[in-house]
Amino acid sequence: MKRPRIVIGGTNSGVGKTTIATGLMAALTKRGKKVQPFKIGPDYIDPSYHTKATGIISRNLDSWFVEDQTLKELFLRASCDADLSIVEGVMGFYDGFGSLEDRGSTAHTAKVLDAPVILLINAAKMARSVAAIIKGYQVLDEKVQIKGVILNNVSSQVHYQMLKEAIEHYNDIAVLGYLPKNGDFTLPERHLGLVMAEEQDTLAGVFQRLIEQIESTVDLDLVWDIACSASDLTMPQTSIFPSNREKKVRLGVARDRAFNFYYQDNLDLLEACGAEIIYFSPLDDKILPPNLDGIYIGGGYPELFASSLAENNSLREEIKEFGEAGKPIYAECGGLMYLTKSITTFEEKTFSMVGLIDACAVMQKKREALGYVNLTVLKDNFLSAAGEELKGHEFHWSRLDNVSPESIYLYSSSKRGTSKQEGFLYKNVLAAYTHIHFASQPKLAENFIDFCVQRRKKNV
Repeated sequence: MKRPRIVIGGTNSGVGKTTIATGLMAALTKRGKKVQPFKIGPDYIDPSYHTKATGIISRNLDSWFVEDQTLKELFLRASCDADLSIVEGVMGFYDGFGSLEDRGSTAHTAKVLDAPVILLINAAKMARSVAAIIKGYQVLDEKVQIKGVILNNVSSQVHYQMLKEAIEHYNDIAVLGYLPKNGDFTLPERHLGLVMAEEQDTLAGVFQRLIEQIESTVDLDLVWDIACSASDLTMPQTSIFPSNREKKVRLGVARDRAFNFYYQDNLDLLEACGAEIIYFSPLDDKILPPNLDGIYIGGGYPELFASSLAENNSLREEIKEFGEAGKPIYAECGGLMYLTKSITTFEEKTFSMVGLIDACAVMQKKREALGYVNLTVLKDNFLSAAGEELKGHEFHWSRLDNVSPESIYLYSSSKRGTSKQEGFLYKNVLAAYTHIHFASQPKLAENFIDFCVQRRKKNV
């Protein structure tokens, strides 16, 4: 099936991938194109900008989490109604899970999707040398289709013409345009990366300036032509999504300014397995939605909203009663922090939380964890059985203090030769720092919903 698509890769982190990818998405959307956005890797923040720019939910593609055929299915399933798909890369173009393998990298995903690539380069203080850099990226893996270049931090029109002439003389590649140095469209950052798009009241102005710049100095017609040059893709014969499942349970999903780190495919899998998803806000809702069979609390920034979360006593108490009654709650990272006894913020102020997990979350001055991890399940639970192997990703600036010695740990977490105990099991509450992509093991979503069904039947 024909799926116009491009992958936006960068020579290195910090080259401007999110700014330029988001700008292309917004500018092409303005032209009337239906743009399906994607982000390579486990990032939750960049997709929020994509979604804001296009009005379409951005999705993660992660070739470390999922096998190639699953990655292809996730892409094709989401892009079926789009005019084109734009996939923002991660880190440097060839940076993946290992130094000698490309799984997890932008390059690997581009090959799986058989997608043409637009390479971004920070051209500040460069001239003819830029041609050598592009040559190296093209020849390192000739299976990759690098079809165009966009230059960032260009100091002047004369500088741009010098760069363009050198690149196109030494390489069989099109220079599609540039963004100038010190442009007025910078996306603000904080401790976990960029500030979430939902939090920015001034984002419309930033997008408008970015669109105007892209329209002025990037050849959007040529971007479209490159996307349309992509070959046909075939949907895998087997699917990870169950079909024709009736909605059997009501699953409450916490979603607001404090909790918004979710893989959309996790939610889609839960729905495909029979969940009716009911969103609620731990910040704004005083009570839970009625007749819930389970709760899912994702990651986010609870530390920034700790005061408001603490003030919402009625909802915190109801969530605690829900967990104490043996009903299933699954929480990741920020969700774990919310379920502890308290959160101590960067300003060293402490606020009471739900209290289902007998520990206290304390923000630190430096990052506590970042990266992919392998998990071994230590105790049977409603998602998985003891001994099962899972994949995860962690990124957090808090640690847990005053952990009860009676705590039951959920996983043994290992990364590059080191290991630790991670996550907690209390009744049917599962809470861990680690994020899990359910597409890496679809049985997890099915187990979650089946457990909710069994409990509902017992309580009827």
